[in-house]
Amino acid sequence: MKICMIGTGYVGLVSGTCFADIGHQVYCVDKDASKINKLNSGISPIYEPGLDELIQKNYKAKRLTFTTDLKKAITASDIIFICVGTPNIKGSLKVDLRYVFKCTKEIQSITKKKKLIVTKSTVPVGTGDQIENIVKNKRKLFSVISNPEFLREGEAIRDFRYPDRIIIGSNSKNEFKIMKKLYSPLINKGAKFFTTSRRGAELIKYAANAFLATKITFINEIANLCEKSGINIEDIAIGIGSDTRIGSRFLRPGPAYGGSCFPKDTKGLVSAADKFKTNLSIVKSVIKSNKDRVNLLIKRVHKILGNNLRGKKISILGVTFKPNTDDMRDSTSLTMLPYLSKKGAIISYYDPSGEKNEFKNLLNCKFEKNIKENCLNADLIILLTEWDEFKSIDFRQAVKKKNFKIYDLRNIYTGEEMKRNKIKYYSIGRPDIN
Repeated sequence: MKICMIGTGYVGLVSGTCFADIGHQVYCVDKDASKINKLNSGISPIYEPGLDELIQKNYKAKRLTFTTDLKKAITASDIIFICVGTPNIKGSLKVDLRYVFKCTKEIQSITKKKKLIVTKSTVPVGTGDQIENIVKNKRKLFSVISNPEFLREGEAIRDFRYPDRIIIGSNSKNEFKIMKKLYSPLINKGAKFFTTSRRGAELIKYAANAFLATKITFINEIANLCEKSGINIEDIAIGIGSDTRIGSRFLRPGPAYGGSCFPKDTKGLVSAADKFKTNLSIVKSVIKSNKDRVNLLIKRVHKILGNNLRGKKISILGVTFKPNTDDMRDSTSLTMLPYLSKKGAIISYYDPSGEKNEFKNLLNCKFEKNIKENCLNADLIILLTEWDEFKSIDFRQAVKKKNFKIYDLRNIYTGEEMKRNKIKYYSIGRPDIN
């Protein structure tokens, strides 16, 4: 089948490349000419394991085309996926849908033959109705479908190839057959093909992310209690996660959740609920608790190093919101590092995905090119992201000072092994062993 992906951000690029890899002819469109030029040179603008190789493979096979020519891509395609950004409006819970509606208008003005318009972007309940209203003058040419994505950053290619479920929302059953054919290589491998109304599909995406965000926030709050009561959070997580009604996933305590989905989608869900005059009090509490989380972790840094941080050498390991991605959106580091800088700490950081523009203007903040150089003179090492290369560090070899401390926000290590090495160690939701 011939597919047009509008937007070569995370969702559009990964989905488009994977659609090409299962045999479809894919046109990935973006107005950013520099991005398209890079892609045509085999260079991905995002960090995702395995994506560069997949792009190069399908580009060479001529199943994958990168272009700025929207008209050409739409005209050549049967199915048009909208994969543009849907951020929150600054200072608001509301979702900014201007990019969705702008490309809908462009699709409407270009199209002369029947097409399917499919929203891959995460959009509030009723957005499909608004898209349908925009194309009403050519209503006979369009069917509007919701097909939310469930790609985890760092695991996106696997998630596309082996999805738990494929959600298709349409108000007309005729389109289900077309979408089933599109996804047939994945369905044949065992993916569940689930159909619902268009609004139903839109809400499934928001509800799924809000529920996962709730699990993360819940275990973080229980971890706070464990720290005060001398209980190991990992025992609690195993104990409740073994209940099949609850499950063990997303029960690892750590920093505040971040990334492209959970912060945005919890807010978007609350905004949509407000529109329908429904109070989502649990989700509102999750948003507030997650916002408060960073401040709680910063207070713990003061507890470890004292009120005066001026001149203290703090080394950060990992600044992205999770490993195997270069995504900085809503990462705990975006609040923590500026705070430490303002308090006069001398900060160094290392992240396998490279130096970050967000920290270039911070006072006394430097990017180091490896773990050893980053940790060499540290008073405190903060493990913020659990990249694989952080999981077996010989800290006694890496750090020059004798009396350094470690604050492990991902519980990568254990207090017992740190005690054997005579290292002062602090973690999340576990009794301190010093």
